[in-house]
Amino acid sequence: MTKNETGKAIDGAAANKNFGAEPLKPSKEITAIWKQVHKALRGEFGEAVFRSWLKPLTLQACYHGTLEVSVPTRFMKDWIQTHYSKRILEMCTEKDGSIKRLEIVVVQNAIPQEDEGAATQPKANENNKSSDQFEIAAPLDERFTFDSFVVGKPNALAHAAARRVVESASVPFNPLFIYGGVGLGKTHLMHAIAWMIGDKQPEKQVMYLSAEKFMYQFVKALRSNETMAFKEFFRSVDVLMIDDIQFIAGKESTQEEFFHTFNALVDQNKQIIISADKAPSDLVGIEERLRSRLAWGLVADIQPSTYELRLGIVKAKRDQLEAKIPDPVLEFLALKVTSNIRELEGALNRIVAHADVSKNEITLESTQEVLQDLLRSHDRRITIDEIQRKVAEHYNIRLSDMHSARRARQVARPRQIAMYLAKQLTARSLPEIGRKFGGRDHTTVMHAVRKIEELSNGDASFAQDVEILRRALTG
Repeated sequence: MTKNETGKAIDGAAANKNFGAEPLKPSKEITAIWKQVHKALRGEFGEAVFRSWLKPLTLQACYHGTLEVSVPTRFMKDWIQTHYSKRILEMCTEKDGSIKRLEIVVVQNAIPQEDEGAATQPKANENNKSSDQFEIAAPLDERFTFDSFVVGKPNALAHAAARRVVESASVPFNPLFIYGGVGLGKTHLMHAIAWMIGDKQPEKQVMYLSAEKFMYQFVKALRSNETMAFKEFFRSVDVLMIDDIQFIAGKESTQEEFFHTFNALVDQNKQIIISADKAPSDLVGIEERLRSRLAWGLVADIQPSTYELRLGIVKAKRDQLEAKIPDPVLEFLALKVTSNIRELEGALNRIVAHADVSKNEITLESTQEVLQDLLRSHDRRITIDEIQRKVAEHYNIRLSDMHSARRARQVARPRQIAMYLAKQLTARSLPEIGRKFGGRDHTTVMHAVRKIEELSNGDASFAQDVEILRRALTG
């Protein structure tokens, strides 16, 4: 590196090009033209590109028809040279026909033209939360923060791990791998992590995008012979967040590139956060070596929601919407809409929107009317006989054991589960359920329900087993 007339470091290539043609300080006219062009770049390429790439462009000199501008890094220079320099030159030439060439040089610690003289006058939004550092990838949803994430037993581990990542001074585990079914809150947690890192460590470059977009950008780089720029770009981030990694299953070239990107970032002690619909070991179509890497750090699952969690979520959503929704309506929704959280929130939005349009109060009756199509799909009539048969098959016991007096644990526990599911999935009363289980008293059914709830709260594996049965019965 050599130094220019201001004493700033400048790359050797630029210094050689200027040799024999001493750079001249730009005139007031050229300075004014550059300010106009620089300002117009925001509208030409959009806010995201401007913030990420073009804002640091700084006018350095003008000589023999060459306009010299600087950027702080070689990587930024190469990227702008490839993607934007032609149009920037055209915009300058339109303003002044004497400008025939654009020269981009690397000058470390240069002050962007737009910010000169502004050091003593901070911008009004300087300390406000901003998503600028994320806009070159996927946009972040302002609703998805830790404050709006309702924590319950099914998602407690994933939530705690996510908080640990953003609150630790170093990388606590690499990668953090979050998995769970559709609509259970994986993306919410990913966005919350990105937002909080932006708040706590704004100097860090966070890259959040879907695996599908990663693949698209890689293929695009291959077609345009820009793979080196692609590699440098993704390996220069401080935190890489990839959502729905299962979408690169079967894509060998993309997996190969991600594998090397993963290794490079881990070697630099940069944080990687991944989400998927399955655990690493269960991802079909993903190479074994990549599955092994994904399981290196902490693997945290988000289990299917419980009634208590769903109720907490709709209550939080009610507060957010500032809507007058009676508790019985929320309890009804939490009981009936069990597929995923996304659908549950959608149902709540529907009844609020309907009440707003019709100018009517929200009642249990109006809720059932507005959501009749959704409830119909969730309310398939399930019989106690069907529950007994499914549970008996699952635990490999005889159907007659559901009605027998046998008290051995291998029989009694499945029978209690069947009673619990009968209470949850049918409209039968406790005495009616008891009669279907060999004429047992309603207090026996009550005891079974409490016992299964207690075991589910204390044993995640047991809770998952019960949930699998419930889902099998509800289709």
